[in-house]
Amino acid sequence: MGGGGGKAEKARRSPARVRLWVARASTVLLWTCVVHLAAYHELWAPGVLTRWPGCLTQQHVVRHPSEAAAGGRREAVRAVAALPPKRIYKNNGYLMVSCNGGLNQMRAAICDMVTIARYLNVTLIVPELDKTSFWADPSDFQDIFDVDYFIASLRDEVRILRQLPPRLKRRVEMGFLRSMPPVSWSDISYYHHQILPLIRKYKVLHLNRTDARLANNGLPMEIQKLRCRVNYNGLRFTPEIEKLGRRLVQALRQNGPFVVLHLRYEMDMLAFSGCTHGCSNEEVEELTKMRYAYPWWKEKVIDSDAKRKDGLCPLTPEETALVLQALSIDRSYQIYIAAGEIYGGQRRMAALTSAYPNVVRKETLLPSDLSLFQNHSSQMAALDYMVSLESDIFIPTYDGNMAKVVEGHRRYLGFKKTVQLDRRLIVELVDQYRNGTLSWPDFSSAVKASHTSRMGEPSRRQVIPDKPKEEDYFYANPHECLHQPDDLSVL
Repeated sequence: MGGGGGKAEKARRSPARVRLWVARASTVLLWTCVVHLAAYHELWAPGVLTRWPGCLTQQHVVRHPSEAAAGGRREAVRAVAALPPKRIYKNNGYLMVSCNGGLNQMRAAICDMVTIARYLNVTLIVPELDKTSFWADPSDFQDIFDVDYFIASLRDEVRILRQLPPRLKRRVEMGFLRSMPPVSWSDISYYHHQILPLIRKYKVLHLNRTDARLANNGLPMEIQKLRCRVNYNGLRFTPEIEKLGRRLVQALRQNGPFVVLHLRYEMDMLAFSGCTHGCSNEEVEELTKMRYAYPWWKEKVIDSDAKRKDGLCPLTPEETALVLQALSIDRSYQIYIAAGEIYGGQRRMAALTSAYPNVVRKETLLPSDLSLFQNHSSQMAALDYMVSLESDIFIPTYDGNMAKVVEGHRRYLGFKKTVQLDRRLIVELVDQYRNGTLSWPDFSSAVKASHTSRMGEPSRRQVIPDKPKEEDYFYANPHECLHQPDDLSVL
């Protein structure tokens, strides 16, 4: 009797369970359809060209995910729709990379490594940033770049993970890891024929010193365009950096036009390059000691005068002041110094601040807001990078990594004016002006005439076969990714 009652009770409950199961299954099925429809809409709808700009567009990317967090199911569906569909491919292994150098050197390396991972069909682990360079910045990738956005925005091209799967991570922690630097300026065939077999063999490969490891030229168009997509759409600074960068730009805009001067007259650059023009004997000795203190700075004995005459030294603040005046940069313009501490301090800056009284830095514009970024040189450089992109004119006094990468980004944003100084000619003209053999009007005219075609206008990169270090850098002029006339002149 008791058993029969149990069966009857079970029979009565079954329809309710079935209805509950059907309801749950229907809900899951509905949301699955919504997600897939959103993904296909993102893949096929024309709006994708706006939300996920290719290299031939210059719109802003989608909103930060945190801005779409609140708002219920409708907002959740829109957040799903904002992501590109995942690319499905057979994973050949895992690639770990360690970047070296300053922020912009590492930025270019990250773009190259994402591109290489994509064309090797491997999973990329979020890159490790340099903590042992001259700046000794302890920042990790997620301290500078929006790591979630980086991973999600590129998921239709390459799978990116924050860390290795547990089993492989344990192997690496036990010391079972093949590590090597790739060959500089290699094309993609090197990675297919030399690097991919190693990844397949070891499952995990670690590439170190990843700067300048992919060629400037001779690569398929889709590779060049992916490098641009990573650089201009995938690498976005953290919300904290972005917010403060916008505030800096706003503070500058309130006071009219501004010029960003990347015044690379800092102690490390002078010691590394051996450029000591205008320095005291004590300063020359200090810079020389510093150069010998870093064993990986291979050039030790340097002729400063010869290097300066060859245009291989950053312009001094005094030379820079003359150039700005010769180019008729308005005295009332704000001059934003995008650099670290200028070697020689106020004594060396006197000529520039006398000619341009509105010289400012991030430390003077928002002094109380920089505490979180102090002692983090790459985060501070990220702020300068943002301001440099927005400036009316960008003028670097040396063609280092920041100068080149910012130049390329400003080209991408519509060929914004970037003055590429001809330092070799400038120092010759400066010396003639100072020794009285050239009048000011002639000096100014010569400087202007020599820079009329050095303002960041459309042009093609200079290609020098078998001399990649001497040819134009891809990230300074990624012309494959830019809207420009068909009849471009070759530099």
